Amino acid sequence: MMAVRELRYFGDPVLKTVSDPVTRFDKTIESLVTDLLDGVKLPGRAGLAAPQIGVNLRVFSYHVEGLTGYVINPEIVELSEETHEIDEGCLSVPELWFPTVRAKRALVRGVDVKNEPIEVEGFGVLAQALQHETDHLDGLLYLDRLTTERKKQAMREARDKDWFWRR
Repeated sequence: MMAVRELRYFGDPVLKTVSDPVTRFDKTIESLVTDLLDGVKLPGRAGLAAPQIGVNLRVFSYHVEGLTGYVINPEIVELSEETHEIDEGCLSVPELWFPTVRAKRALVRGVDVKNEPIEVEGFGVLAQALQHETDHLDGLLYLDRLTTERKKQAMREARDKDWFWRR
């Protein structure tokens, strides 16, 4: 049975809080990873970070171009110098998409549910997802990476959305 937890939206303090590292590798973390994997497999989703479901731990899942996985305690260890501007959205900021500058390649290292090392390398959309989800764990939203003018526009548009005041 799939468990899909309720999403947290822009304005919820958990989304602006730096997540705590995972230090206990037990059934609780396995359950969280299962929930993140179940949640990311829904249509239109490329990544899901624990803060987006109200959990302040450094864990995210991804589902991009047929690749599905997760990383616990991820660290971006390498980004390409080559960047591109790519449309970006967020489950916690629904219906708003803005061009965002991201590295074309990202390398993330972390661990799995058994605390064994894992590494994920992504290009294009997967690189974007790895950067976006790691940002969530650092208390950042993609809106924080927008140019000043785009951020002002995003804030104006967000205030008009039904979800804006939901906490």
